[in-house]
Amino acid sequence: MPLFAIPFPMIDPVIVTIGPFAIRWYALAYVAGLVGGWLYARCLVAGEALWGGLKRPTAAELDDMLVYVAFGVVLGGRLGYVLFYNFAEFLTHPLEIFAVWKGGMSFHGGLTGAAVAIWLFARSRGLPVLSLFDLAATVAPIGLFFGRIANFINGELWGRAAPDVPWAVVFPNGGPVPRHPSQLYEAFAEGLVLFGVVAVAVRLLGFRRPGTIAGIFGVGYALARSVCEFFREPDPQLGFLFGAGVSALGGGVTMGMVLSLPLLIAGLALILAARAGRTLPKGEAPSRGDAAA
Repeated sequence: MPLFAIPFPMIDPVIVTIGPFAIRWYALAYVAGLVGGWLYARCLVAGEALWGGLKRPTAAELDDMLVYVAFGVVLGGRLGYVLFYNFAEFLTHPLEIFAVWKGGMSFHGGLTGAAVAIWLFARSRGLPVLSLFDLAATVAPIGLFFGRIANFINGELWGRAAPDVPWAVVFPNGGPVPRHPSQLYEAFAEGLVLFGVVAVAVRLLGFRRPGTIAGIFGVGYALARSVCEFFREPDPQLGFLFGAGVSALGGGVTMGMVLSLPLLIAGLALILAARAGRTLPKGEAPSRGDAAA
C-alpha cells in the first residue's frame, strides 16, 4: 500500500437483512434526507415573517408534498441515470431499468423529477410554485449530504488517483491506487456549505421575493458540483466527454459538469427575474400578482 493511503473503512452497505429484504445505507440516506428536509420545512413555514404574507403550505400540505417529492426524486433520479449515464446498456437490457437496488441514480434527474412533482402539487393546491421551489431548495442540501455519505459507505463514485495526498483512500473496487474521497468532498461542498449559504440567504431575505432562494441553490450547486468533478473519477462507461488533459487539475469535461450548466443558467435566470420583482416587507399582505408568483 502506498505511504499516504488510508485503508477504506469496510462498512457493510446492508444495515440489516430481514428474510428476503435488505435495508441498505443508501436507502436510509434517502429516507434521512426526505424526513430531515420535511422537518426543517415545517419549521420554515411556521416562520410567518419569512413569507411576507405570501400563501404558504400548511403542515398537512407539507405531509402530502413529501410524498410527491419522494416519487419525483426516485423516478427522476433513475430516469436521469438511464438517459444520461448508461443509456446503451439499458437499451440492451431494458428490464435492468427497474433494478434500482443495484444502484444508479442521477442527482440532476432527481432534481428535475422533484421540480415536476412540486409543480404538480402546487397547481393542485393553488400554492405559488416559485415559493415552493424556494422552500425545497432550502432543504435539498440535507438530502445531498446524506446521499454523498452513502456513496462513500458503498465505496462508489470514488475520486481520481491521488498518490501524494495524505487523506487519499484505497477503495475496494477502485484498484490499489489511493484516490481522492470525492464523495466526502461533495458531502461537504454540496451538503454542508450549500446548506449554510442557502440558510443565510433565507435568514436575510426570507421567501418574500419568490425564485431567489431556488436561484441561489441552483447556482451554488452547479459551482460546487463542477469543482468537485475535478477530483471525481468520471463514470467508466462515459469517461471525459471532451477536453481531456486540458485542465490544470487534469482530466476534462465530465457529464456532471455538462448537466450542471443548465442548472447554473436557470439559477441565474431565477435570481435576475426575482430581482426585477418587488420584495414584500415582513408582514405585508401580497397583491394578487405576488400571490401567484
